[in-house]
Amino acid sequence: MVKRGEVYWVNLDPTFGTEIKKTRPALIVSPDDLNAALPRVIIAPLTSKGQSLGCRPEVNFNRRASRILLDQLRSVDKRR
Repeated sequence: MVKRGEVYWVNLDPTFGTEIKKTRPALIVSPDDLNAALPRVIIAPLTSKGQSLGCRPEVNFNRRASRILLDQLRSVDKRR
């Protein structure tokens, strides 16, 4: 089962406008009860680029400085 706090590689294409794209790591932020009950999860994409903003906390992912893009939250199907 997918659990809150885990990181998965997710294909975010197709996108529109300024939505973040590509296959990239994403932090699962939806609660575990929803993750168990629904076919989709809420994710926060990660990036190693971009502006440092209050809504983009810095973390280490795969030994690389990354940012959690809390301004790009989205719901995705678990099959992505």
